[in-house]
Amino acid sequence: MPPGPIPPDSADSGHSVSERAAAASRSTWVSVVVNLVLAVVQVVVGVWAKSQALVADGVHTLSDLVSDFVVLFANHHAQKAPDVEHPYGHHRFETAASLVLGLLLLGVGASMLWAGAMKLQNPANIPEVHPAALGVALLALVGKESLFRYMLAVARRVKSSMLVANAWHARSDAASSLVVAVGIVGNLAGYPILDPIAALIVGFMVARMGWTFGWSALQDLTDRAVDADELEAISATLLGTPGVLGVHDVHTRRMGDMIVVDAHIEVKATLTVEAGHDIAVVARQRVMQRHRVLNVMTHVDPSNRPDGDHVPVPPGNHAGA
Repeated sequence: MPPGPIPPDSADSGHSVSERAAAASRSTWVSVVVNLVLAVVQVVVGVWAKSQALVADGVHTLSDLVSDFVVLFANHHAQKAPDVEHPYGHHRFETAASLVLGLLLLGVGASMLWAGAMKLQNPANIPEVHPAALGVALLALVGKESLFRYMLAVARRVKSSMLVANAWHARSDAASSLVVAVGIVGNLAGYPILDPIAALIVGFMVARMGWTFGWSALQDLTDRAVDADELEAISATLLGTPGVLGVHDVHTRRMGDMIVVDAHIEVKATLTVEAGHDIAVVARQRVMQRHRVLNVMTHVDPSNRPDGDHVPVPPGNHAGA
């Protein structure tokens, strides 16, 4: 199973937007080359060797090419600077790309399940596959697993959830190639029905992976908050700012791989507006330096009534400067 969101660091990732974009582009083009070679070999040999499972795996690999180009498209747009229509930038292009990847995987998986089910309706017509199919399945297994490890390492280094999704897409391919290899071995051992059964298993794995990524991306697009650990870390950074006496109503939402934060900070009631403002500025800077935070909107409250933001203060009860 793929991991959850990339865990936050206690400090800034150290990678600029351009560096992350370059790493994403480079790793994705490597994936394009590997998937193109494997897809052609799998489909050609699968048809010649009469292995439905190998052909299904080849079609799955072809879908990776579409996924790779979706990632390249999203990566190009996500690095654009904020503009009038997108004041927070274009980071959610990455989340949208993850949603497209999930839907693509779900569709490919469903088509594989349908094709496998149709094949099982006439088990007597299932042919024996050629041994060459096994060699190609093992080659694909090694190639996809190597691609997965490479892409996941890059994704973790630059902290990109979109690249994590694409890396686990490659791992799903490696797992499907393993299932295909087992099915082909069974077919060669005298159990022809194992080849279409392997194709069915591959379809289920692909569909399940698609649902996982698609649902996660949809949650992020609907302003899902960060997990409790990351929220606590951000709150601690705010509270550790000199002059901040308390923190409450800290809300977060994801913006691609970044986070937007709204928080109420409590300061001494007798401070001037200027002093309170300066403390809020420092608090904002600390959070943006230490976490994957795109922007922090702070609301300054007097520490003697942090929950009475909208309660009018009776005349004569205003704290002096």
